Amino acid sequence: MPPIHAILIDDEDRAINSLSVLLEQYCPDISVVATCNSVPEGILAINRLRPQLVFLDIEMPEYNGFELLNFFRDVDFEIIFVTAYNDYALRAFEVSAIDYLLKPVDIDKLKHAVDKAKQRLSSSDMQQRLDVLNEAVQTKRFAKIALPMADGLQFIETAKIIYLEADGAYTHVWLPNDNRILVSKKLKFFEEVLQDNPRFFRSHRSFIVNIDYITKYSKTENLISLDNGKTILISRERKGDFEQQLKDNKLVIG
Repeated sequence: MPPIHAILIDDEDRAINSLSVLLEQYCPDISVVATCNSVPEGILAINRLRPQLVFLDIEMPEYNGFELLNFFRDVDFEIIFVTAYNDYALRAFEVSAIDYLLKPVDIDKLKHAVDKAKQRLSSSDMQQRLDVLNEAVQTKRFAKIALPMADGLQFIETAKIIYLEADGAYTHVWLPNDNRILVSKKLKFFEEVLQDNPRFFRSHRSFIVNIDYITKYSKTENLISLDNGKTILISRERKGDFEQQLKDNKLVIG
């Protein structure tokens, strides 16, 4: 297999040198064809060398890593973001199925990210994933989520999720018309992703519900009925929080 051409973009020479050494030692099929210290320099190198993979720092002078994407009509290369910040953007990477590495770079995570990038080189959804990422970063809301499937990714609007159901290390994502997607992520992941969305509530250790789809709430039985016919239990310790969230969303409690 021919080497995968990569470009490293980071304003810190030490970070570039460190990543270059790690790639040479642990990812021998990655060939670094250029290193750049700024977004403008990176744009020129990408246009000239047409890499398959770009390692892109987020925080840089003048332009940040996200702004580099605005200079391309269609992004036809894989991106692995590199950052020293463990913040909201990391959840945005997760929901858009775009990989990231935290500084200092962990060897195992580097190899894992490179392996996933290689698997996706033949896919054509990079721009769609970046659109999901960009919207999430700009609005601080996750309007769409990229769900990993056996043969790729499925992009769904979070507003169309009726409820999520835990199944061990997996989660069933229930959509209209009895459509269901099984995702290899725990319910805790979706709870963190949706924690700032007032329309979603974790009613039980096994369920997160979209309150827009609730048709009935039985206070005496601690049950929620959804418009797809499903009935979901509210745990006793969550009942008060649930009723408060209904009030916060200006919904009437019967």
